[in-house]
Order: sequence, then structure tokens, then C-alpha cells
Amino acid sequence: MPDVADEAAPEPRRIRLFVADDHPAILDAIGLFAGMEDDIEVIGTAANADEALRVIGARTPDVAVLDVKMPPFGGIEMLRRVGISEGAPKVILYTAQSERGLLLEALDLGARGFLLKESPLAELIRAIRIVAAGGTYIDPVLAGVLASPLVADRLQSLTKREREILRLLADGMQNEQVGQLLSISPLTVKTHVKNAMEKLEADTRTEAVASALRQSLIS
Repeated sequence: MPDVADEAAPEPRRIRLFVADDHPAILDAIGLFAGMEDDIEVIGTAANADEALRVIGARTPDVAVLDVKMPPFGGIEMLRRVGISEGAPKVILYTAQSERGLLLEALDLGARGFLLKESPLAELIRAIRIVAAGGTYIDPVLAGVLASPLVADRLQSLTKREREILRLLADGMQNEQVGQLLSISPLTVKTHVKNAMEKLEADTRTEAVASALRQSLIS
């Protein structure tokens, strides 16, 4: 019988990725680029929303990158139908648009990431990893759209600790992980986030992170 110490350690589970976009070139590019990453497995693609929902239901990806504009209905409606129940994929909206109303609606529906199509594919991979780990990714350009014009005057009121916590949340950490890293309780982390949200006039912690990211306060 082989020694237990000699047994190979199990390989870490790869991120199961699904991509939906009605432009074949985009699907091919993302599929090829993501497929070269050791920690990502592309388990399906789709060129329209109906097909996307069928594949998501059948293959249960961890992360779904969805085009905002796609026939017969776009990423927002797909997000609404996919939902945020246990087992539903974490959704990144891949978009050429930067409308505040659209982004806030998607946040309310549970979107975990936003990325402009003009961004490098390497940044999409980073977003996929952050979202898969439980974090939220906001394209820096879109972060500026999410921030209220009144927020800029209040950004400097953030404490050093509040900025530090927002940066860690932007990197994909949860309250418990942030607390362990900073040697504070999850409740204290939550209090700092609440205070930062109030200072930034943000309705959600994602919006607070986006505002600070845009102003390079936590980069």
C-alpha cells in the first residue's frame, strides 16, 4: 500500500466559466484566452439569451459573463431570470454601455461584476477570479458612473481603516476574511463599511467600493 505522504494532493477546483455574447469574435477570444488559464474551465458559450439560459441551467457554471445587449433579450433580463438563489452563477455583465440607471438596476438584481468590452482580456480574467472568490468587480470607468456627483466632496472623509477595508472588499474578501487579516471582528468590519457607505452616500457596499476605486483612494 503506498504511503499516504506519497499520494498526490488533489488538484484545486477550477472556476467553471460560461460566456454569452452575440459576437462570434468576442466568444472565441474570451474562450481561447480564458481556456489558457490553469484555474479556469470554459464549460459553455452561447450566442443568444435563450440558449444561454438553457446552458446555464444544464451546466451550472460558477461564473457567467453576459453581454448586456443580446437577442432576444439582454444580460439584465437574463440576470433577472437566473436569480441569486443557491447554485445560481455569479454574473459579470460585459458591456459597452455606462448608464448609471442600467448599472444600478443590475446591482439590485444581484450582478457581481461590470466590465467594459474595451478593457483588456487580462482584466476580464482578473474580474472572473475576484467574482468567483465572492468579491465584486467594477470597471474603474464604470465606477465613476456609479458614484454620485456629491460623493467626490466626501471621499476624503474616509478614515485610513475604512479605505483599507474597502480595498480588501474590492479584492474579493468577505467580512470574516477581512477581520482575520486585520485582527478585528467581522462586526467591526461591518461597522466600518456602514460608516463608509454613509460618508459616500452609497446605497450598497458595492457602490461605496466603486466610488473609492474611481477616486484612486484604495488602489
